[in-house]
Amino acid sequence: MTKFFLTCIALLSGFFLISCAQTSSLKSKPSTMNKPVDLSHLSVATFGAGCFWCVEAQFQQLAGVDTVISGYSGGSVANPSYKDVCTGMTGHAEVCNIYYDPKVISYEDLLQAFFVCHDPTQLNRQGNDVGTQYRSVIFYHDSIQQAAAVKAIAALDASGSYSNKIVTEVSAAPEFYVAENYHQNYYNQNSDQPYCAFVVRPKREHFEKVFKNKLKYK
Repeated sequence: MTKFFLTCIALLSGFFLISCAQTSSLKSKPSTMNKPVDLSHLSVATFGAGCFWCVEAQFQQLAGVDTVISGYSGGSVANPSYKDVCTGMTGHAEVCNIYYDPKVISYEDLLQAFFVCHDPTQLNRQGNDVGTQYRSVIFYHDSIQQAAAVKAIAALDASGSYSNKIVTEVSAAPEFYVAENYHQNYYNQNSDQPYCAFVVRPKREHFEKVFKNKLKYK
């Protein structure tokens, strides 16, 4: 009985230690996401909060969010691949472009969701995903977003909401490179994979509880 129990613990530990990069080597289903032809009528927010599969799965739930596209920003290499970014040598962060209707949801609301969806006090990592590509970052698209991000961070630090200081980078939005198609709508297409089941799903469920009054489907 003891041996069986220890074996189960070891197997579960393996699941919890799996990282985003490790999971990407597993066979993934192709994305069936239908991207709108024209997103110009929407506003855009760009956030990096660890693995973009987690970020996408959480923000997709919010009313007013039309489309979430995973990609790479903040590095020095043009048109990087996922393999390139995973080396941590390109300088890019895994980010999501979140296209939203400001008449339904505000940028301030999205910032609140950003700080809930990850731990902004972890430097260059989220859980077992370690590297600068997983850094906490807000790429602002105008001075209004910049001011809102800086104000939100200052308020959270002053409130003592976190035991450690927030390390989120706030920078002007650089070139955004859309990630490979199989990364898009990843959780919805691959929810049975270990990383999705043991990492993405708990984050998504917690997010849904916090923002239950702002979800598309209440």
